[in-house]
Amino acid sequence: MNDSIKINPLTGESFKAPEYEGFKAVDIPHETTFDGNTVDVFEDNDERLKILVHPANTGGCAYYRCWLPFKKLEEHCSDKVKIIYDLNPLRFDKEKSVFGEPSTNFEKCDIFFTHNICNFGGVYTLRAIHEARRRGKFVHYDTDDLLTELYSGHRLQELYKEKRLDDITKECYKMAHMTSVTQRKFAERIAEFCGGMLCVIKNAVDFSLPCWNLPKRPVPRKNLVRIGWVGGIHHEEDVKEFHSVALRVNAKVGVENVHWGFYGKPHGVQEKDEWQTKVWDNYEKILSMGVKNYSIYPASPSWDYGGMYSNIDISIAPLQMNAFNDSKSEIKAIEAGIYKIPLVASNVGCYDEVIKNGESGYLIDSNKGATGFINPLVGLIKSKKQLKRMGQNLHDRVSDLYNINNHISGRLDLYNSVLSQFKEIVGAQKS
Repeated sequence: MNDSIKINPLTGESFKAPEYEGFKAVDIPHETTFDGNTVDVFEDNDERLKILVHPANTGGCAYYRCWLPFKKLEEHCSDKVKIIYDLNPLRFDKEKSVFGEPSTNFEKCDIFFTHNICNFGGVYTLRAIHEARRRGKFVHYDTDDLLTELYSGHRLQELYKEKRLDDITKECYKMAHMTSVTQRKFAERIAEFCGGMLCVIKNAVDFSLPCWNLPKRPVPRKNLVRIGWVGGIHHEEDVKEFHSVALRVNAKVGVENVHWGFYGKPHGVQEKDEWQTKVWDNYEKILSMGVKNYSIYPASPSWDYGGMYSNIDISIAPLQMNAFNDSKSEIKAIEAGIYKIPLVASNVGCYDEVIKNGESGYLIDSNKGATGFINPLVGLIKSKKQLKRMGQNLHDRVSDLYNINNHISGRLDLYNSVLSQFKEIVGAQKS
């Protein structure tokens, strides 16, 4: 990592969060081998609910939709559930490009869970669902991206067309006994493809993690306000919604009173992944156009990146209006709310379920474009009282609803409910 992203220029200190004693292994996806879990096997005499979990990978989306909720369920309901994680339950050999004998856990589990498109590809994901179904197991397929409608300009759009991943995803919806997504508009867009039950399972955050409980980092000047954008690798069209905003806000409040931070640049990328660096170079050009009072900060793993918000006073989320983004969750509002930071976001997706405009943040209508961000940001920079009040309001809104520790048993209740119906249907078909 180079010094330009390692050092916080406002304080002169390393940005990396400190190490914490007692950081729970349950919070970290530790099964990182793609050879498959050949050690853990369900026992026949175990009367607990047996769930075979097939994570798509160990990345950010997989963390929130798979690793975190199931690890929490496992941690708090170990007397009622037994969970085995397997990144390669079909025993696919990447070097030889052949499938081995599938995991015996397909036969012994009660529920098979998988999500999105796994790192082995769409055909693998669909084949795993078929493997579970033909053994009479209840299949739960989850997704947090509208894979059937990638927008023009998304870096993976051509790959999805080439691999027919939109059609494969529709088939996953059709074959699953239950499909879950992150919000209502998403559910409405895919309802026609679902062959079984369709439900909304909201994203949630583990508020108890150390990275979500850091003290705010000090600023060298009393009037300085730090505006932060925390982004992943597929926002090349979205950042255009913020074109020249930093320059125009600087002109209204004074360069000395605002600092722009853009968080999430990959570091230590291998040669095959150099395109990620180019993406971030493009982000930087657009987000910081015409200004020098900004910094680029490194990416952190999903279970640790909450610390970024300790260096932010106002969070921004510019998004292009399209079906894909309009199906996204409110995760950025949740993250900002934990740190009592107001969010200024494009009125896209389901931010409007969390943010009351002018009370806990600002929602910018798409027809206003970049111009719509300027006055809300200027107002918050000039009024610390308003900034604090709106951040507290957002915190109060998200603290109960989106803290995963408050709703751990909800997934188990859902499974017990649908499994009883599932067994009745299967029993009727056999008779």
